[in-house]
Amino acid sequence: MNPIIVALDFPTLEEANRLAGMLDGHVGGFKVGMELLMGEGPRAIETIAGHGRPVFADAKLHDIPNTVEAAATRIRDAGARWVTVHSGGGLEMIEAANSGMGDTGVLVVTVLTSISDSDLPTIGIDAQLADQVVAMTHLAASGAAEGVVCSPAEIISVKGAESGLKVFTPGVRLSGSTPDDQKRTATPREAVSDGADHLIIGRPITRADDPVETAREIVASIAS
Repeated sequence: MNPIIVALDFPTLEEANRLAGMLDGHVGGFKVGMELLMGEGPRAIETIAGHGRPVFADAKLHDIPNTVEAAATRIRDAGARWVTVHSGGGLEMIEAANSGMGDTGVLVVTVLTSISDSDLPTIGIDAQLADQVVAMTHLAASGAAEGVVCSPAEIISVKGAESGLKVFTPGVRLSGSTPDDQKRTATPREAVSDGADHLIIGRPITRADDPVETAREIVASIAS
């Protein structure tokens, strides 16, 4: 199975769809994030799903359970295989999202990869980052989520806490590249070695001179 999910973080659906067409057959799926969802709506999911690869709708739902269930239903109907929800919404919200998605495909965002230990007290969390991620992983399992989203730094802890959950990992960067706005990163091979099931990769592929060749090199590096 190809673990790469390419983050199509573009301002227009035309740009995203063009790259999806180029990469079709070289990656495992595509992520439609908030930028496209806010600009194009569910049409973005429908269009990208037309390539025949699973679509990760990174909506990061966080609202009262009834609203989240309705939103998850719309996202499912548009053709998304997965949708993200924020762990801060609580157990009932996660269960509502799961109901809206048809009992599969809910991914719980544990702690954003742009957050560090020093940031947690500023949002009222009195815990170490790794401990918070594990706590939210247990919450995801209690809500019957399919998986969690966590940084490469927490993959081993998450797998140890709830081995039945799939791990989706952003913050993946190629060896020698800049981390951009990610604070907890790893190479593709490191992330897979630690137990990641899917790698969410954006700029290292989408901004490459040759996105197709870069995707091929990443797959080869994992296989080796």
